[in-house]
Amino acid sequence: MNITKENIDTVNAILKVAIEKADYEKPVADQLKEYRQKAVIPGFRPGKVPDGLIRRKYRIPILVEEVNKLLSKNLSQYLFDEKLNILGEPLPNEEQQKTINWETDENFEFAFDIAVAPEINISIGKENEFKFYKIAVSDEMINQQVEMAQSQLGKNVPDDEIKENTSVKGDFVQLNDSGEELEDGISPKDVLIAIDRIKDDEIKNNFIGKKSGDVIVFDPVKAFENRHELKHMLNIKQDEADVLNSNFKFTINEILRFEKAELNEDLFKKLYGEETDVKSVDDLRNRIKQGIEANLMISSNRKFALDAHDKLVEQANVTLPEAFLKRWLIAINKELTAEQIENEFEAFIGDLKWQLIKDVVIKENGITVTSEETKSFAVQMAWSQYSQYGIYDVPDEQLESFAKKILEKPEENERINKRLYEEKVIQTVKEKVTLQETEISQEEFNEMIK
Repeated sequence: MNITKENIDTVNAILKVAIEKADYEKPVADQLKEYRQKAVIPGFRPGKVPDGLIRRKYRIPILVEEVNKLLSKNLSQYLFDEKLNILGEPLPNEEQQKTINWETDENFEFAFDIAVAPEINISIGKENEFKFYKIAVSDEMINQQVEMAQSQLGKNVPDDEIKENTSVKGDFVQLNDSGEELEDGISPKDVLIAIDRIKDDEIKNNFIGKKSGDVIVFDPVKAFENRHELKHMLNIKQDEADVLNSNFKFTINEILRFEKAELNEDLFKKLYGEETDVKSVDDLRNRIKQGIEANLMISSNRKFALDAHDKLVEQANVTLPEAFLKRWLIAINKELTAEQIENEFEAFIGDLKWQLIKDVVIKENGITVTSEETKSFAVQMAWSQYSQYGIYDVPDEQLESFAKKILEKPEENERINKRLYEEKVIQTVKEKVTLQETEISQEEFNEMIK
C-alpha cells in the first residue's frame, strides 16, 4: 500500500491511496475459507461447498469490506505519522477518483480531499493592548441596594385608615343579584389585599379612608382584572374564577402599613451575621459597593472575553477551506439541507476559527483542566440547582453525589471541560496582554453591548 499527498494550497490537499493485490489477498482468502466452513447451502454438506460457488457468492462483498478496512486503518495511521492536523474527515475526490470494477480490478487507487488546519500566528504579550471596561458604581446603585435591604427586612404595622400604599385584611362574602349574602357562596376569611394592586380607580378610591370594621361592596373581577390572581385570592378553582360574575361584601378586619427596616445595628447583623464588622451606614454602603463591584466585574470580564475573541480572530487572519467544509457538513448532517447549512455556515466558521486559536493558546501556555477542577465546577452547578428552589444548606456529601451524576453524562462532562478551558484561555490572555482600563457608567456599558 502506498499513500501520497498532493498540496493544492496551504489548507487543501489530495491524498491518493494505492492498494495492491498483495495488501488484501490473504485476508480475503481467509474470509472465504471461513465462509466455506460455515456456509449452509441446500444440496451441500457443511464445509463441503465448492470453492467456486463460495467465491461467486461472497468474494466481492468480502473484497469491498477488506479494502475499506485497509483504507480506514492506513489513512488514520498516515495522518498520525505525518502529524497532519486536519479539519473534518477525508472526502472522496469526485474528479480524480477512478472508476472501480470490483469484478476485474486487482489494484485499486482512491483519491481523497482533506482540509489541513492552518498555521495560527497570534501575539499575546505586553505589546498587545486590549481595552477593559470597568463599570463605575454610582450612588444610585448603592441607594437601590440599601432600600432593597430595608424593604426585605421591613414589616407590616397596624394603621388607622386605608391609604394607597397600605394593605388590608378582611372577610369576603359573595352576594346574589339582590345584594344579599349568597347561601353556600364563596366566603374566604382573612384575605390580604394590597390597595395599590386594585386596577379600577373607582373601587380603589372607595377603599381610601376606610377604617377597621367598615364594609365595602365591589366586584373583584372588575377590581383586579386578572381571574388567575382572583383564583388564589378567593381560594377557588380556575374554572370557577373564569365564570365568576358577582359582587362581594368585604369586611375590613385589619389595616397594615409597610415600614422599611431602620438602618441600625440590628439590620446590619441580619444582613451579614452576628459577628459582622458593619457598624455604621457608611460601613454598610462600603460593603454594598464592594458587592456591586464584584457583580459588575462579571459583566466587565464577559465583555473582555467577547472583545478578546474578536480581536484575536482578526489578528490571526485565519484562512479556512470553506468549500471543503461545506461539503463535509452536508456529508455528515443528512438531516440538514444545503440551505440550512449555508445559513448557519458563517457562525460555524467563526466558532472554528476561535477553536483553532484557543488550541494554540492552550498548547503554548500549557493550559490544563484537572479532574478536581471539573468536579469542583460540577459541585457548584449542583449547589446552583438547589439554590434555585431556595435550598441553600445542602450537605457536602449530597452535593458531591449530585455532581457525580452530572459528570457521569459524557455530554455534560465535555461541556464543563470546554467551559473551563474557555475561562482559562481568556484569563491567560488577560494576564499576558496590556489592559487599557477605562471606567464607564452602567448606562454607557449597556449602550455599548447593544
